[in-house]
Amino acid sequence: MTFGGFAARFALAAVCALMTVAPAQARFWQCAPYAREVSGIQIFGNANTWWSQAAGKYERGSAPKVGAVLSFRSTGKMRLGHVATVAAIVSDREVLLNHANWSRRGGIEYTARAVDVSAAGDWSEVKVWYGPQGGLGTTAYPTNGFIYADGAPKSDQFEDEPKLPATQFASVAAGTGRMIGVRD
Repeated sequence: MTFGGFAARFALAAVCALMTVAPAQARFWQCAPYAREVSGIQIFGNANTWWSQAAGKYERGSAPKVGAVLSFRSTGKMRLGHVATVAAIVSDREVLLNHANWSRRGGIEYTARAVDVSAAGDWSEVKVWYGPQGGLGTTAYPTNGFIYADGAPKSDQFEDEPKLPATQFASVAAGTGRMIGVRD
């Protein structure tokens, strides 16, 4: 066997071994399991079923509250809907969301800007920060409203979840900064 053949086989074996090794914390997140873990709301299944499942079990409404889950309706491009947790309220028409599987497949996004663009100001339609575009997308997504976590058991915050200091929050609220972090 030539040195080149040996090196090629060794490289192939190394790549195969590395593909099977993953850090203990590495996890591919879908939006529903992430929202459930962070909010403590014990609803299971696809995001598009959360709103109906919450009926009679959790309070629901059209006003954002920190810790609530924003439920997105199914659309042609988002067949299974989406759920995201409210991390902070910036104004009556803007919140910051923590959610998974939005800007990057399987990634978690912290403090992503979401703006109510509904005509009635009732959060029935929103635009959400989209990382690859570096701003709010052009799509307005229909939502069901907010599912409130009041009374739900609280899960611990992720150890490496960034805390949002008041000074950084102010810069995000003023539109001068972007506190977006994605974790695999």
